[in-house]
Amino acid sequence: MRCQPPCNGPVYIWSKNIQSCLLCGEASDDATPICTACETDLPWLGDQCQTCALPLPAAGLTCGQCLKQPPAFERVAVPWTYSFPIDSLITRFKHSAKWPFGRLLAELLARSLQHRFDEDLDRPDVLVPVPLATKRLRQRGFNQAAMLARWLGSSLDIPCDERLLLRVQDTSAQQELKADARKKNLRNAFALAPDAPIKGRHLALVDDVLTTGATAQALARLLMDAGAARVDVYCLARTPKPGDGI
Repeated sequence: MRCQPPCNGPVYIWSKNIQSCLLCGEASDDATPICTACETDLPWLGDQCQTCALPLPAAGLTCGQCLKQPPAFERVAVPWTYSFPIDSLITRFKHSAKWPFGRLLAELLARSLQHRFDEDLDRPDVLVPVPLATKRLRQRGFNQAAMLARWLGSSLDIPCDERLLLRVQDTSAQQELKADARKKNLRNAFALAPDAPIKGRHLALVDDVLTTGATAQALARLLMDAGAARVDVYCLARTPKPGDGI
């Protein structure tokens, strides 16, 4: 298992240095290691479902699935579609332990969320990362959702609680399954920690990618049934349609 350094250690004090863009190598315009040109060219999510953020052809719409079966979560906040180079950056962070890419994406997500907070999105009481299966945690050495949640919490001054949710069953990787199979795969996979403070709180789940929303729905339903006032979902990227990639 990799030794994961604390997020406030020397490895992560990159904001005080002159930065080069992690994508093209040119000088960055500020303390974040991405230049303006590369940031502008990222696959920013445009018109989307008002609930699940599924890309749609016009603004202010709700997708058919959310109208037919409203999810337990209130809102998905996500800046990008899961396409190049975001997909490559997430993969390198998640599967190759390239933490600087994860740190960069978390910083940009924090900016996007702060903008949403300034407009119409309610700030949550706490950030809750999606828990990782024990076997996969041993293999990977870290939970990418937990790292993202810590970085977001630090940037946005929102508490992060990694102990509220438990993954009580190891399941097949969601990426390998279709939409219906994903839902079945997650039955009884999660549980609340004993005496978890849920009732009356506004919680925000944090993960890297949202695809069918099966994981987000399972966790949001668990939290709402336990008395949460509201559950939102924050993630880095949204796949263009269900079945393409949580």
